[in-house]
Amino acid sequence: MREGAAYFLEPAESAQRRYEAMRAYFVDGLGAGEVAARFGYSPASVHQMASELRAGRAQYFRSSKPGPRSARKADRVRDRVLELRAQDRSVEEIAADLAAAGTPVSAQTVWTILAAEGIERLPRRAGAERGAPPRLAAIKAQALGDWPAATAVRCDHAGLFLLAPAIAELGLADLVGSCGYPSTTVLSAWHSLGTLLLHKCARTPRASHAFALADDPGLALLMGLTALPKATHLTSYSYRARRASSEKLLAGVTGRLRELGLATGAQGFNLDFHAICHHGTDVPLEKHYVPQRSQRTRAVLTFFAQDHASQEMVYSNAELTKAEQAREVIAFADYWQQAAGADPGLLVFDSKLTTYKILNQLTARGIRWLTLRERGPKLIRDLEALPDNEWKKVRVQRRGRYREPEIHDELIAIKGIDAPVRQLAVRNIGREHPTMLITNALDSNTKQLFARYAERMTIENELDAYISGFHLNALSSGLPLNVDIDAALTVTAGNLYRLLARRLQRYERATPDKLWRHFLDATGTIHTTKDTLTVDLNVRTYHPALIAAGFADTPTPIPWLDGRELRFRFPPR
Repeated sequence: MREGAAYFLEPAESAQRRYEAMRAYFVDGLGAGEVAARFGYSPASVHQMASELRAGRAQYFRSSKPGPRSARKADRVRDRVLELRAQDRSVEEIAADLAAAGTPVSAQTVWTILAAEGIERLPRRAGAERGAPPRLAAIKAQALGDWPAATAVRCDHAGLFLLAPAIAELGLADLVGSCGYPSTTVLSAWHSLGTLLLHKCARTPRASHAFALADDPGLALLMGLTALPKATHLTSYSYRARRASSEKLLAGVTGRLRELGLATGAQGFNLDFHAICHHGTDVPLEKHYVPQRSQRTRAVLTFFAQDHASQEMVYSNAELTKAEQAREVIAFADYWQQAAGADPGLLVFDSKLTTYKILNQLTARGIRWLTLRERGPKLIRDLEALPDNEWKKVRVQRRGRYREPEIHDELIAIKGIDAPVRQLAVRNIGREHPTMLITNALDSNTKQLFARYAERMTIENELDAYISGFHLNALSSGLPLNVDIDAALTVTAGNLYRLLARRLQRYERATPDKLWRHFLDATGTIHTTKDTLTVDLNVRTYHPALIAAGFADTPTPIPWLDGRELRFRFPPR
C-alpha cells in the first residue's frame, strides 16, 4: 500500500471510524464479526449501525452550521433596548444603561435595533435635559377651543409646515369634508384624514409608529387640535373610510391640479400594477406575483395611473381582486371621464395589465392604447425570416447605446380584437429577439410610438420613489391600516411634494426622499398670535432655495385655521 493508507485503515475520529466500518461491511462485503474485529466494535454494534444507515438515520459527514453558536448580542438585548427607548432614553443613554447592567453594546448597535423597528431618533438635548422626563397626563385630541395667542412652541417636525401652502392650494380641507369621509363627535373628517396625510408626508413607516408625530405640539397647532390623534384612532378610522370617498378625493385633487395647468392628460397616461407584499400568515389576501421576490405570494394588488406630461400620479386603487384585475383599465377610463369630462388619451401599459377582450372594448370606445405583445416561437421565426429592407432604422434621442433601433411596422389581425391592430417589431435594442408592440393608434408616427413606450418607465421610477419616499411597501402583518386609504394618501402626498418642488429652483424633478432630506426634515419653533402662525425654522444649508421661492415674503392664509396667516422666518447664516 502507498504511504498514508493508515489514515483510512486506522481512523482516529469516531465519525470516520464508523464510516470506514460501514464501507467495509457494505462495499467490501466483510462479515459483521470481521468488521467488528478490525475497527473495535462488537458484531451487534455493526448490525445496529447498518440498520440505522439503511433507515437513513446515520449522518457521518454533517457540516457544522455557519455563524455564531450563540445568539447575537443585539438579539439578546433587543427587548431591553425597546423598553428603555419607551422611557424616552437616547441612544447613548441606553448604551450606558446596558453597559452598567453587564451587557455592553455600542451606541451604533442600539441605533440599529431601533431603526429596524422604525423608531426615530430623539432630538438632541442638552445635558440637563437628558434622562427620562417626568410622565405627563395624556392630552386628548380635540379641536382647539380658543386659539393660543402670544405663545411659542418647539416643533420637531417644523419642516412639514412647508407643505401647508400646497395643502391650501389644493383645498384639501374642504375637499375632504365633501368626500363623505366619516367623522366623530370630537374630530372632523379633516382632523382624522389630515393627520393620516401628515404621517404620510412625514414618511411614517406604519400607523403603529405614530407616537413621534402625536407628541409634537407644533403639528397639533397646524391641524387646529390640542394634540394629534394616536395610532389606535388612525387605524380604526382608516377602516371606516370607503372606497367611494377615496375616489372622490383623488378626483378632487386631479381637478385642482388641472386648474393649475397640471395633470391635463393631453399626452396620455402610464398605467401599472404594484403588488404590496404581506409578511404575515393566515390573512385573507390573494397571491400575486411580486417582482422583488420573483415569486407569487400573499399581497395587495394596487393599480396606479400617472399623467405622462407632468408625471403626477392621478389615480390609485388597492381594492382589486384577480377577477377584477383585467377590467381596472376600464375603471380608470370611467374615472377620468367623470373627473375631466372626456375619455383619457393614449393609455400605455405592460402586456400583463389586461386582456385582448378589454383592448377590444377600449378600441370600440375610441380610446387609444399601446402595449407589449408576448413573443411566441412562430412569431419570432417569421420576424427573423424578414429581409433587411423590411426593417426601418430610426434615431431616438436618448442617452447610452441603442439609439438607432430598427422597426418593422405592419397592420395585423389579432383574435379577440375586431379592428385591425398595428404591430411594431423593434430590434437592435440589446435584446436577443425583437420587442413586440401593438397599438390601435393607426395614425401615429412609428418613431414616436416606440419612444412613447420607452418613456413608460417613468411610472416605474415614480413607484420606486413612492416606495422609498412614502413607505408604500410597508404593509405589516397585522394590516393596521386600510391599504386603499394608504395608497390614496400616497398619491396625495406625492402631489404635495411635487407642488413644493415646482416652487424650488433646481428641485423641479427632485424625488420625495431628496426633498425630505433637504427641506422637510427640519426643526423649529412655532409662534402664534391672534391672527398669525409663524414658523422659525432652525438654520439649514438649503434655506436659500426656500427664500428664493418666496417662503420668507409671502404669507399663506390657512382655510382650516379660520384664515390665519402662515409665515416663515429664516435665521441669518
